[in-house]
Amino acid sequence: MTLPLVVGVDGSDSCLSAVDWAVDEAARQVLPLRIVYASLWERYETGIPSVSSGRPDERVLAEHIVASAADRVERRDPHLKVTTDIIPEDATAALVRAGDEAFALVVGSRGRGGLKGALLGSVGLAVAARAHCPVIVVRGDRAGLAGTHERILLGLGDAGMSTEAARFAFREAEVRGCVLDVVRAWRRPAYDRSDDRIQAGGPDDTYEEQASAAVDALLRAATAEHPQVRTRPATLEGPAGKILVERSAAADLVIVGARRREGHFGFQLGCVSHTLLHHALCPVAVVPQRQ
Repeated sequence: MTLPLVVGVDGSDSCLSAVDWAVDEAARQVLPLRIVYASLWERYETGIPSVSSGRPDERVLAEHIVASAADRVERRDPHLKVTTDIIPEDATAALVRAGDEAFALVVGSRGRGGLKGALLGSVGLAVAARAHCPVIVVRGDRAGLAGTHERILLGLGDAGMSTEAARFAFREAEVRGCVLDVVRAWRRPAYDRSDDRIQAGGPDDTYEEQASAAVDALLRAATAEHPQVRTRPATLEGPAGKILVERSAAADLVIVGARRREGHFGFQLGCVSHTLLHHALCPVAVVPQRQ
C-alpha cells in the first residue's frame, strides 16, 4: 500500500503555498495526495455562500475550501491522484492522526486564525511537535519555495534523533537530483571535566573531530543505500539553530530530526527545530525518531 502525502488546508493564504509545495512533492515521490480540512470552531463570513442566518455554515465553508484546494491541485498537475477529507474535530488532533497513515504531513506556516505578526501558526507548531511521520512546514522566500537552489540541507544532531532524518534527506536529494549539504554544529564547553574553566583560544581539534566522526557514522549507512547522492559534509562551530537558519537561505528544504517518546503527550521539539520552524528561509521538515 502506497501511503499518501497529506496536506492540511484551512483557507488561509499560507495553505495555498502548502498545497503547491505538496503537489510538487507528491509528483516527485510518485505519491497520491490527500487534502484534509479539520475544524471544530472556525467561522468565516466572506467569499463563500451563506445560509439563512447570514453566516456560512461550517460544512459549506469546509466544502468550499477543500474544493478550491482540489481545483488548485488539478491546475498545477492534472495527472496527480487526489482525495479530500473533511473532519469535524480539532485540526491538530485530526492531522496528527492522519499522519499515522501518511508518507508525510504538509502544513502552511500560518493559519487563518493566527495572530498578526506570528511567525508560525499554532496548528503547524503543534503538528510538527506531535506527529509520528515527517512534517513539512512550508515557509521561506520565493527561491526556496520554488526549489531553485537545487540543494537540500540536513542538520545532524545526536544519533538517537538523526537516523530517520538522514534517510529522509537522502531520499529527497535522490528524487530531486540535487546536492545534500550535511551540517553538524559543535560547541566547545566552557568547563572541562575537572570543572576548570577552559581558556579562550585553547585547542578545538578534539571537539571538531568528534563532530566529524558523528557525521561519518550517521551517513555511512545512508550513503551505501543512495550512492548516487552527492554529499557535502561540514562541521561548524557555533549554535546549531543560527547556523542552519543562515544556511537555509541557499537551500530548498532543511531537514532535522526530533525525538518521539512513547506515552509522552507534550510538545516534543528541541530548540533547533523550534528556531527553524520560526525563522528558516525555506521549507522545514521535522522527521521523528521513535525512542
